[in-house]
Amino acid sequence: MTVQVTDVAALRRWVRRRQSAHRERGATAGNVYFAVLFIAVVGGMLHRQLAVVFWPERPNLSLLAGAALTTAGAAVLFLAMRRLGPLGLTRPAATWLLTAPVSRRRLLVPSLRQAVALAAVSGALYGVAVLGHVAARPMPGAVAGLLATLGALAAVLLLLLALAAQGGDWGGYADGLAGLLLAAGLAGLVVDSVIDAPQATAAAPTGLVTAIVAGLAVLDAVLLAVAVGRLAATPNERILAAAKTTGTLLDSVFGVEPSFVADMVERRYWARQRLRSVRLWARVPVLVAQDLLMARRRPARLAWLAGATALPTLLAAGPRWLLAAAVLIGGMVAGGTSTATVRTDAANPVLLRMLGLDSRRAIEQRMWVPGVLAGAWYATSLALLDALGDLPAGPWWALGLVLAPVGAVAAVRHARVGLVRNELLPLDTPMGTVSPGPLVNSLVGPDILLLGLPMLVQIAQGQPLTWSTVLVQAVVAVIGVRAYLSATTAHDRVELSGR
Repeated sequence: MTVQVTDVAALRRWVRRRQSAHRERGATAGNVYFAVLFIAVVGGMLHRQLAVVFWPERPNLSLLAGAALTTAGAAVLFLAMRRLGPLGLTRPAATWLLTAPVSRRRLLVPSLRQAVALAAVSGALYGVAVLGHVAARPMPGAVAGLLATLGALAAVLLLLLALAAQGGDWGGYADGLAGLLLAAGLAGLVVDSVIDAPQATAAAPTGLVTAIVAGLAVLDAVLLAVAVGRLAATPNERILAAAKTTGTLLDSVFGVEPSFVADMVERRYWARQRLRSVRLWARVPVLVAQDLLMARRRPARLAWLAGATALPTLLAAGPRWLLAAAVLIGGMVAGGTSTATVRTDAANPVLLRMLGLDSRRAIEQRMWVPGVLAGAWYATSLALLDALGDLPAGPWWALGLVLAPVGAVAAVRHARVGLVRNELLPLDTPMGTVSPGPLVNSLVGPDILLLGLPMLVQIAQGQPLTWSTVLVQAVVAVIGVRAYLSATTAHDRVELSGR
């Protein structure tokens, strides 16, 4: 049996000519005009702020901070590429063309071309931003251009490595190594905030930078040629997974519905796990035992949370209220480790009906594990800030412990938010009409962190901490949690969708 291979380019041109969205000839030109005008207007309004971000007048970071930012940025870029594919197709192309009798190489080359362009632009911008904060002044324009090119070429190299991991069986090991590099970069930033690291005193030699750029360009060209030759060997299921991920992100942005992404991440995480039946602990309530099992099955996230307790030290030199807000939000994130069960119960409370639990008892039990995690995170982070001398004297570890109910109720409230309420009346602003639904959803959960106002005021004032402040914070937290339970739960209903 002979299979005739169809020209992919001709097929795509045929599809585009017959799509209703492309029948109007001026539609594409109008979109390009709007994009260019938007970039020009935003650039004209924010050019001074962008100059501060990318190239301040004086370097304000040390060599250690520059190396840490470079390492962390490379790890984040690699992990982002791995999550997005990096090789993927649009959902219509993945549905109709991936299994069609067309050349797979020609089908996937346009996607690879776009990925290479995006990686190069991202690497160049990030390289310029790091260089502008680290490099000594004055710097020759040729050297700055070469270093920006070096950032673009390094990003393309990361893309090719991610592409090889997508087609091979060692992607998990590459992700683990990238996670370690990210942790090392963050640790370097923390160390830089504690010690007085030296800054750059002279610009890099032009000859050395030119040699590195030339060598990296040759390496990228060779690896890109090899990658194009092996495009057809990329497994279909991984291309489909990349298409689903990209489509879900676009749906979330277009529909302003972040729950799509959260649901996709949760499903994909548990689909990769190999689970076995485990008997729940009988000495604790059943929902508490389920949350403990959920937390135990996520050791990687617990390890990241433990390491993240040092991240607030990066903000110690900034405004005090920003440091306090970062600590409060970090505790809420720590408490959200086990709140996926709350989202499940809020969407379908069939388990609660089978167990004979009402909404009041269910939420009370669901708050125990988030409370322990949030309290441990708060206490460790505040104790570390106190040990490094970034906070005045006082029992900060005790203040972290009494903040546990605040982080727990914020995490549980955020998990119960549900879908975006698009039926709310839009708001007319000078920039156009804005839907308040996404804004309301983004505030549900963090708004309850106002219960940590005594801690925020204490850190903002910079006064020594006393036990009376700890007592006040404990009373406010307990009263706030009881008020939340009374307002959003009842003994005569099971549904958890109420806020």
